[in-house]
Parts: sequence; structure tokens; C-alpha cells
Amino acid sequence: MSEEDGQSQDDIDKMFDEDADAAAPAEGGMDLDEIEGDDPHAPTLDQEFDIGEPMANDVTAIYDIPVQISAVLGRSTMQVSQLLKLGRGAVVELDRKVGEAIDIYVNNRLVARGEVVVVEDKLGVTMTEIVKSDRS
Repeated sequence: MSEEDGQSQDDIDKMFDEDADAAAPAEGGMDLDEIEGDDPHAPTLDQEFDIGEPMANDVTAIYDIPVQISAVLGRSTMQVSQLLKLGRGAVVELDRKVGEAIDIYVNNRLVARGEVVVVEDKLGVTMTEIVKSDRS
């Protein structure tokens, strides 16, 4: 624009300054950079805009998800020819000793160790140790 259009460079600069002032956060307010910055103590968008509790705190949503639980008494390795020779009453030697803890897996992931127990007329497992995950 030129001064012939009715606006001088000073008028244009003044308009840009006013726009910048309007975009600045109100006193006591927070700039978006402050909200989403790297500061761990800075409020999150949920806190700033009072959205409410995050969904992650609502664990009841996962209660109905099925999981597979396996209790592994021990393992053994053999050739297919040996496996085919096994018949009724055959004994397969495992890599664990009597009384040694068994591994408890949830969805094929080791989560605990425990002991075999008898509950009424069925076998059960009692957890004696929780295995810490390598994942963070």
C-alpha cells in the first residue's frame, strides 16, 4: 500500500502492533507455548481448559478385556521321533525340580512366579513373586 491509498506506513505499523497486542495472552492467562512446553510443572491443556479427568484414570473401561493366563510347570526338549514314541502313561522329564516355583504368564508375558496348590478337587496356582517388567 502507498500513501495514495489513504494509509501511511506509520498507520500500517500501528495496525500490526494492535494485532500483536490482541493476540498476546490476557493478564494472568497463559500462552499456548507455556501450556505445551517442556516444563513438567506447566499445566496441561486439560487443566488449563478444565476438561475434567483424563480417560487414563478410568480403569473400569478395561475390566471386561479377556486375557490368557498360563502356568508353566516346566519345559522339555525332545526330537519328533521321541515324541511319537510317547504313549499313555509315559513320563516326560521337565527342567524344574519338585517344589521349585512355576512361571505364570499373562498373554504370553511372564508376570509372576508361584506354587501349585489344590483347591477342592482342582489344581490352582498361588502367586509368590511378581516379576518386574523390563518395559518402562
